[in-house]
Amino acid sequence: MARKALVEKEKKRSLLYQKYGAKRKQLTAVVKDPSTSLEEKRKAQMAIDKLPNNSSITRMRNRCALTGRPRAFLRMFKLSRLAFRKFALLGLLPGVKKASW
Repeated sequence: MARKALVEKEKKRSLLYQKYGAKRKQLTAVVKDPSTSLEEKRKAQMAIDKLPNNSSITRMRNRCALTGRPRAFLRMFKLSRLAFRKFALLGLLPGVKKASW
């Protein structure tokens, strides 16, 4: 089980991304566009710098929905490998069964 503080910090980052994500994408597009002037790019970059660092998508970490474990995360199920195995063996994941050959 992950520390609760880390899980809560991740939730805050997620909320910040939802709040500022669209604005950050718009400003980044202005900076990357070759047709914009140097002054506009500078203003957009300064606006990006004023946004919270945790509102960036690269700051987010995938975590298990149940345990909060950050490693061995399966994106399709949003579970860690340990939680995935537990639920798969119990038959709680539709379409998943243990391989045997």
